[in-house]
Amino acid sequence: MGSGSQIHYKQNRLKQLRAFCHAARTGSVSAAAEKIFLSQPTVSLQIQALEREFGTVLFERRGPKIKLTPEGDLLFQMAEPLVEGMDKLHETFATQCGRVDQGVLNIAAGESTILYILPDPVREFVDQYPGIELKMHNVTGRDGLAMLRADEVDLAVGSMLEVPDDITYRPFVTYRPTLITPADHPLAGRETVTLEDIAPYGLILPPRHLSTWRMVDLVFKQHNLGYRVTLEAGGWEVIKKYVELGLGISIVTDVCLTGEEKLSTIPLDHYFPKRSYGIVQRRGKFLSPQTKCFIKTLDSAFADRVVEPQPQTVGEAEWEDAFLG
Repeated sequence: MGSGSQIHYKQNRLKQLRAFCHAARTGSVSAAAEKIFLSQPTVSLQIQALEREFGTVLFERRGPKIKLTPEGDLLFQMAEPLVEGMDKLHETFATQCGRVDQGVLNIAAGESTILYILPDPVREFVDQYPGIELKMHNVTGRDGLAMLRADEVDLAVGSMLEVPDDITYRPFVTYRPTLITPADHPLAGRETVTLEDIAPYGLILPPRHLSTWRMVDLVFKQHNLGYRVTLEAGGWEVIKKYVELGLGISIVTDVCLTGEEKLSTIPLDHYFPKRSYGIVQRRGKFLSPQTKCFIKTLDSAFADRVVEPQPQTVGEAEWEDAFLG
């Protein structure tokens, strides 16, 4: 091969690695082709060229799905930051020059995170960087993880009870489990309550398949106590409203309490674990300048809050509830 063709080949290297990285992320040549606006045969040829050059097989091919070989996984870990770095070169250069005034930032979060945690940081971020287009995706935890893995969002903000190997989680704030009762309830106004005090009263809880219900069930069983659920309702705002109306009492995370509700609140952290909220990202993800600026804004907004570790007890499928509250 002459020197001219070698130069041409090296110019194609980024295209080959980009095709390879998208195929590795999606597990599909056709999905990768769709993402980078190329034909399926072109993406296949680019991956084959890399395999020839490195003298190895990068993917195991099983029908329409492809899976990285150990060698493919190694190349993916090396290539991914390079590809993302090149793709974001313009934005990174602008940031280094002190200009973060453009671009797009995609954030995944659950309803309670969007309602209670993000308003102030988002307001501050939008004021400081008006040229950055901010896209908030209101999703459950499972969908949030899928979006992170598909690079459809730059980061997620939420609560994680267990962290999968390909995800990083850095908590920045911790909230307490709290009993809420109507203002005129027999338990209202107490500084502390026991599970025995709570057991006779009907509970309003989030849907049964989410981890709040399972956590309540587990704690009551550990203390050999029964409990009653009189109402199942989705979302802390709905639960607070129904407790205010006297339809039952509930156990919530105090992230949802503003202090303006017509409720009595009693801490329950001697029975139930505290819950942290934090920044969730795909491990190895290149941080865009916009992402770094948003993380800095979050850290600044919660700089005076205590962050406490929380037990790793529940699988990633149950992050769905964490996103809800």
